[in-house]
Amino acid sequence: MPLITSNKIVKDIEKAGALAMYVPPEGGYEGRYQRKLRSSGYDVLFITARGLGDVSSFLTGVHGIRPSHLGKTQIRTYFIPPLIQYRLASLPEKSKGLVVWLTEGKYLSRQELEVISQIPAKDSRVKIVIEVASGREVTWQPLTQAIAA
Repeated sequence: MPLITSNKIVKDIEKAGALAMYVPPEGGYEGRYQRKLRSSGYDVLFITARGLGDVSSFLTGVHGIRPSHLGKTQIRTYFIPPLIQYRLASLPEKSKGLVVWLTEGKYLSRQELEVISQIPAKDSRVKIVIEVASGREVTWQPLTQAIAA
């Protein structure tokens, strides 16, 4: 594995706002890019795209969660704060922003990817990286180009 000596991913994510990443299926390479982002001043939120449900509500709005019903107990809904705004509120002052790193992005629909690609336009401190497919080596492109293809 070659060492990552350039800040190409940092420059590209600051320029594009949202990146579609193609990674080898065995994994391991993306951790180096996450370390590069952390050393550049970003906080990285690492989540999976499976089970997100309504993507815009889960990431940017207050949403309700119902635990599994186990019998004769009352069904309750717990309201959880938006994941991105919650993490942005706890960022240190010197931080550049938040990078939301989504794995298993291949399970998201085109419409969900479009919603996610619009999040950095609403808040410039938020950047998005989505692992959308497998590749022989780690490559990326702006998410808007990946959606259009």
